Amino acid sequence: MSGGSGSGWTLVGWLVAGLLLFWGIGAYNRLMRLRNAIGEAYLQLDQQLNARAETCSKLLALLRPQLPNEQATFDALDGAQAEAQAAAQAARARPYAGDPVGSLAVATAVHAAAVTRLASLVEHHAELASQAELRELQDELKLIERQRAFSRQVFNQAVAQYNEALLQFPTRILASLYGFKEARSL
Repeated sequence: MSGGSGSGWTLVGWLVAGLLLFWGIGAYNRLMRLRNAIGEAYLQLDQQLNARAETCSKLLALLRPQLPNEQATFDALDGAQAEAQAAAQAARARPYAGDPVGSLAVATAVHAAAVTRLASLVEHHAELASQAELRELQDELKLIERQRAFSRQVFNQAVAQYNEALLQFPTRILASLYGFKEARSL
């Protein structure tokens, strides 16, 4: 009798181990899928950041010769744009990592403030209002900003889903074993 009882416990042990293994594989794959979704959402956001940088460069090229006394404003936008692009490149490699995304959040805020200063400068110079090319670039920039805001929202939702999965028990244990870290939203 004791031989039969021992093999029953062995079978139960194997079943429990198998269930834990399948749960672990499923939980790991879910975390990877959610982390990859952050990367996919970031690609959309990155496209908008690149489009904004390109449009700002066109605006600067158009305005620099017309407003030679405003070089400090243009240089500030150039600097903010360079920092934003560098931060975006760092975040591109690991969009689920906190430090690069945090740097990107700061850099894009500085860039947005510089763009706002440029818009104020353009409004202050009424003689520029009649230029069709300038109006087109400003309209394009507004459209890009709306698209960027939407892409940012999608990115933040992907981050929230991933972070929520990290906090769930017992997935939290697996996440800490495999080095999954909390992602940062923008």
